[in-house]
Amino acid sequence: MDPQQQQQPIRVVFALLPGSLVLDWAGPAEALRIANQRLRATGQPERFTLEFASPRPDSLSSVGVALTGLASLPTRWDGPAWVVLVGLPGNSIAIDNPEAQDLLHWLRGLRFERSRLELVTICAGAVLAAHAGALAGRRATTHHHHLDELRTVEPRCDVVANRVFVIDPPLYSSAGVTTGIDLVLHRIGEICGEALAAQVAQTMVVALRRGPNDPELSPFLAYRNHLHAALHRVQDAVSEQPQAEWSVPRMAEVAHTSARHLTRLFVEHAGVAPLAYLRRLRLAAAQLALASGANVTRAAELSGFGSDTQLRRAWHQFGLPGSPSEANTPLKT
Repeated sequence: MDPQQQQQPIRVVFALLPGSLVLDWAGPAEALRIANQRLRATGQPERFTLEFASPRPDSLSSVGVALTGLASLPTRWDGPAWVVLVGLPGNSIAIDNPEAQDLLHWLRGLRFERSRLELVTICAGAVLAAHAGALAGRRATTHHHHLDELRTVEPRCDVVANRVFVIDPPLYSSAGVTTGIDLVLHRIGEICGEALAAQVAQTMVVALRRGPNDPELSPFLAYRNHLHAALHRVQDAVSEQPQAEWSVPRMAEVAHTSARHLTRLFVEHAGVAPLAYLRRLRLAAAQLALASGANVTRAAELSGFGSDTQLRRAWHQFGLPGSPSEANTPLKT
């Protein structure tokens, strides 16, 4: 994404049909809303604008709640945007109705491009995308009940099973229902930083799962699958500024508890000691700095290590491959 687009909010259009599964769109929409809320609280601009569009202004959701005032399917795009397609009830996706035909006609007229107009599918939304011809030559996943259907509708799609979500820009697909939240949390992490994604997940009381290809969790997201509010408060503060002069007593001040008790809380609820948690976050920050082109000395400074030596020691302590110098390669966009 170029610098100008990075400053623009991302327009997120949820394209809804009659019967659209509520959790498929409401969960991701709430995650984006909370991300905006957290950004505002720190004096930063919102990054997402939410729209709910449909071939008709009124519709019924999957649970029978009436949706009114839905926007028309947009025809003009200014700046970066996502189109979000969600699932529908049933063993297969019916497209032999006027609303579905209108949606497919609209989708066929869109040109999806990375960092400009991207396609996000949740659950059987991938099947709708396939009917529109948007998945040819792409890798995608969908709800396990619809995997064979997706293969049949679009044989040119590399359909991936047993994944929470699959990333093949400009296509982002998730397996279904709550995995749409996982996918959106991942995108929030990419765009706004993993620390913010962790805060959104904690606010939603969502367990952070691993992502595409099931890699290890980022340290910014790990150690957060607990419900202890004071500990989350400390983790939020440390993840936002890992380079600050943290000590266990200073962390304890954030938690309003003693240093000894905070250590017990970390071990009991997060499964890691507070200073080990801090070192792991600093190491992750150093990795990001190195990948962005900083040299080892600058990466150590930006991440809170006192010297190159401390960074190299942590690098080997946590078993990272190679060395910091070898990781000094700019990220590809």
